[in-house]
Amino acid sequence: MEPAVESAPVGAQASKQAKEGSKNRSRRRWRKGKIKASAFSHSMDLRTMTQSLVTLAEDNMAFFSSQGPGETARRLSNVFAGVREQALGLEPTLGQLLGVAHHFDLDTETPANGYRSLVHTARCCLAHLLHKSRYVASNRKSIFFRASHNLAELEAYLAALTQLRAMAYYAQRLLTINRPGVLFFEGDEGLTADFLQEYVTLHKGCFYGRCLGFQFTPAIRPFLQTLSIGLVSFGEHYKRNETGLSVTASSLFTGGRFAIDPELRGAEFERIIQNLDVHFWKAFWNITEIEVLSSLANMASTTVRVSRLLSLPPEAFEMPLTSDPRLTVTISPPLAHTGPAPVLARLISYDLREGQDSKVLNSLAKSEGPRLELRPRPHQAPRSRALVVHIHGGGFVAQTSKSHEPYLKNWAQELGVPIFSIDYSLAPEAPFPRALEECFFAYCWAVKHCDLLGSTGERICLAGDSAGGNLCITVSLRAAAYGVRVPDGIMAAYPVTTLQSSASPSRLLSLMDPLLPLSVLSKCVSAYSGTEAEDHFDSDQKALGVMGLVQRDTSLFLRDLRLGASSWLNSFLELSGRKPQKTTSPTTESVRPTESMRRSVSEAALAQPEGLLGTDTLKKLTIKDLSNSEPSDSPEMSQSMETLGPSTPSDVNFFLRPGNSQEEAEAKDEVKPMDGVPRVRAAFPEGFHPRRSSQGVLHMPLYSSPIVKNPFMSPLLAPDSMLKTLPPVHLVACALDPMLDDSVMFARRLRDLGQPVTLKVVEDLPHGFLSLAALCRETRQATEFCVQRIRLILTPPAAPLN
Repeated sequence: MEPAVESAPVGAQASKQAKEGSKNRSRRRWRKGKIKASAFSHSMDLRTMTQSLVTLAEDNMAFFSSQGPGETARRLSNVFAGVREQALGLEPTLGQLLGVAHHFDLDTETPANGYRSLVHTARCCLAHLLHKSRYVASNRKSIFFRASHNLAELEAYLAALTQLRAMAYYAQRLLTINRPGVLFFEGDEGLTADFLQEYVTLHKGCFYGRCLGFQFTPAIRPFLQTLSIGLVSFGEHYKRNETGLSVTASSLFTGGRFAIDPELRGAEFERIIQNLDVHFWKAFWNITEIEVLSSLANMASTTVRVSRLLSLPPEAFEMPLTSDPRLTVTISPPLAHTGPAPVLARLISYDLREGQDSKVLNSLAKSEGPRLELRPRPHQAPRSRALVVHIHGGGFVAQTSKSHEPYLKNWAQELGVPIFSIDYSLAPEAPFPRALEECFFAYCWAVKHCDLLGSTGERICLAGDSAGGNLCITVSLRAAAYGVRVPDGIMAAYPVTTLQSSASPSRLLSLMDPLLPLSVLSKCVSAYSGTEAEDHFDSDQKALGVMGLVQRDTSLFLRDLRLGASSWLNSFLELSGRKPQKTTSPTTESVRPTESMRRSVSEAALAQPEGLLGTDTLKKLTIKDLSNSEPSDSPEMSQSMETLGPSTPSDVNFFLRPGNSQEEAEAKDEVKPMDGVPRVRAAFPEGFHPRRSSQGVLHMPLYSSPIVKNPFMSPLLAPDSMLKTLPPVHLVACALDPMLDDSVMFARRLRDLGQPVTLKVVEDLPHGFLSLAALCRETRQATEFCVQRIRLILTPPAAPLN
């Protein structure tokens, strides 16, 4: 009997192991089947995919309708009915968008724009539902079929499909309003406000739960899930931190309940992106600079022999003019908002080169604490013939060169050249034009002192990502305006080229993008343009009281005086219900007689032309208006420039004159609420109702400040005369990035002007892939595209054959 007693547990254990093994094999077969099904679905045309999905949905709907009165069966039947309805409603709209999408491509070799991206995203959602419907049809009778789990996933993707259908109708509306080939919304400001206000009321949480990152490559999704859990956990600690608690790296990923409850995570994610201010995002995006995380990143990156933080003194210096090197122009230190101050920059070099350990450079080095050198110091290598000047991204509000150091170290090794990465001041504490001034000053310093950086400066490339890509373009425009050397080329990865609150098909993707939600983009633009304080005050007007309103008005008035933008004051008085007082000249700050430094170009560009002063509204600037602009007088330069007379090197138009157009003082359509929801501008078919956000109507700065139309802030709006001064521009964009249309339209403008430009669009990756370079094969390949473009700039052109 004893053997029988002992054999019972052994048999039970063997049976348990067999069940586990069978379950694991089943999971592996399901994953392999999912990959094959996904590949098969993507090879289908849109109509065939929709018909297959509808057939399966009807079959599953009929099956679960016959299963009795159970709640789960009823919901499964309803969800398949919903899938059928949304798929049939979505397919004609997607077909129309796909039929005209080729008209918006840069060329036949670059089939990419926001319309294609929307169709691709909808196909990904349809493909997932098709695979899930097949799985349900094959396993619904099995005792191992997890009805509740499959129901939750189907309901989540049905919600996503419903919202994608709404986005397709919005894109259809843009298609009918915009001129052929133009991707950005060109309606009047009232229509733009109505469109955006309607769009932001859509429910977004469904894209941040079970469906998180479904449109991206599978290798990215685990990272996005970890990021989303960290975000909502950080959001809880951030609120507590306001009462005195500190946020540490270990507290970020302690939200276990968000990991096991995707719906809760999605709802909390939506609440955070709609309600927390730009300071929260600044803190969250700077998490990578916590000592523990930055040390881990550096350990996983290439080891370089030079990584030094430099502090450039705020001292004016002379630069030779490209038109006549015997003449010079004075490069003044940054002055906007906070006055002269040092500019920080990081020098990264794989090899120790001549000049990089000189006494002059050592005197500029800023201590960052002890740094361990893992390799013995070799003899000095000769100076490189090239130099890369890098400007980091971060929405103009966050991150530094330290955040981007891991991939910059790899660049330094692969390119074999020193990299000079600029740490510009961040908004909202330092709004436009402070960052531009600092980047231009540091760029000119690097060109003048390239020998200290280990380079001869024969070839210079400006490279940056996102906000840094914007600054690379505007720094080059400013260099051309000063008449100094422009870089030999620009590599801009997923740059933002217009900061106007204008809709485009790719920007509709911000409804589902976990890295660039629309409300976060709006907060960053408000901070950089200097209107962040105004938005904050407006959102809390009810709690201010009389004295608070007086303080608000006074602070805004002083801010307007400091920026010299009198039109901002007029617009503010308009919004307050008071008539603006007309002024005759912009307010300027007093300058001490002993100061030899003049206003910078971008500061002068902030002031409005005399023709604009005293008007109630500004002429709406469009790409068409700007391309037909006539150049005006150059802004005031430094003392050495004023003596040049006819040889002034720049005829660049900084002030965009309004011409003789009529004032746009006509009454615009107001956003009229109806049952708490703004009036719909995009016509939805009868019976279709997209899901609305439970977070209430989001406060969006709908008034477009004149400053965002400044070509040094939105280079896409620059006149032709300015864009013709740019060197070759190489753009690397993401097909699923809300900023895709920025790159496509900017490349089209440059190509129309005959300017050298290339556009490479990578598939299935999110905005910011450079910071994820080590994550997977796809991000490494995309990063290599950027390196190839930089190498192309740094390679001297071949000598012409005789």
